[in-house]
Amino acid sequence: MHVAALQMRSTTDPAVNVETFETLVRDAASSGATYVQSPEMTGVVQRSPKKLHEVVQPQGLDPLFKCASKLAGELGIWVHVGSTPIKIDDDKIANRAGIFAPDGTLATTYDKIHMFDVDLENGESWRESAIYTPGEELGFTQVNDENFGISICYDLRFGHLYRDQALTGASILTVPAAFTKQTGERHWHVLLRARAIENGAFVIAAAQGGTHEDGRETYGHSLIIAPTGEILAEKNDDEPGVIDAVLDLDAVKTARERIPNLKNARTYVGAPV
Repeated sequence: MHVAALQMRSTTDPAVNVETFETLVRDAASSGATYVQSPEMTGVVQRSPKKLHEVVQPQGLDPLFKCASKLAGELGIWVHVGSTPIKIDDDKIANRAGIFAPDGTLATTYDKIHMFDVDLENGESWRESAIYTPGEELGFTQVNDENFGISICYDLRFGHLYRDQALTGASILTVPAAFTKQTGERHWHVLLRARAIENGAFVIAAAQGGTHEDGRETYGHSLIIAPTGEILAEKNDDEPGVIDAVLDLDAVKTARERIPNLKNARTYVGAPV
């Protein structure tokens, strides 16, 4: 399977972001990719809740979802919107991913489960739960008969989520993100490679990168990782662009046979409920 990850520096203007997204998707498709993933918050990066509410749209009217559907159908590829804010009620927003099939139909959506509510050492403070309604369902779907696990950014720190996806049959784990620069420098590569190794699965992680219009800094370094933990492709900076790789899907079976930790796991007394 030929896959690609888009690295972006989304702005506060959805129209600008949709235009950039379309250009990068077309670049990825021209390289031969049949599955293309964009980062978290592709449609808009906006720190202000008030300004975010002014531009967010319901799913049926969202310009990014419309563009992704058009591109998937026109190019005959799978287009994975890593996430974008979607209005679900007058005062509620979901941080939602959408995967579009090669006929342009929406195959599935996933709402980010884990909210980034943290105070960082450099003074940054984030309270996603004050803006977004968390999802409640495991992200899982099929792309070209391969099982994909779906997650978004901060979900990466909850290893049991990916274990559940792998046990459900996922051979490819997706982690589109807008990791902060500070946490990305410390943890991005380590956590993504760990998720690949411990689950014997490919990991595809499209990222936001650079200094955004709303003032936040994101780490970039989009990655495609093999089940062994080997980095197959990396955007080794925070600049916008495309990375791609051809996945040898037999590598999943090989990795899980060599180290069958998914089969060898046991329950034990004293585990928290």
